[in-house]
Amino acid sequence: MIIGERLREMREAKQLSQGDMEERTGLFRCYISRVENGHTVPVIETIEKFARAVEVPMYQLFYDGEGSPKLPHLLKRNSSGEIAWGSAGKDARFLSKLRRCWARQTNTTGSSFCLWLRSWLGDSYATSVDFDSS
Repeated sequence: MIIGERLREMREAKQLSQGDMEERTGLFRCYISRVENGHTVPVIETIEKFARAVEVPMYQLFYDGEGSPKLPHLLKRNSSGEIAWGSAGKDARFLSKLRRCWARQTNTTGSSFCLWLRSWLGDSYATSVDFDSS
């Protein structure tokens, strides 16, 4: 559905003229006409003004059905404390570089790198990860 058609329907249902809309929104009548005729696509702030002018919730300018739309079932996002280190952002890029470097190591340099990494991460993490396996 085109937003302009829906806006015109709602304006006419409320028996408002484009002049009335001009007074209520502060937008020029010619702009309102261009939106209703599909020549201009309004930004979200302007759509909010239109919704206030026709005294409806903003979603009704987009939604055609009866009553409120059903909300989709969204997956619960993990809190920042539950997100594993290295799963996103800078940490993921660092971990990826670390894995590539690890893959290029020889046994002698890999052993010294492993010792350094264990000391850097601490004993509690180092004991839960097997650094020597590939």
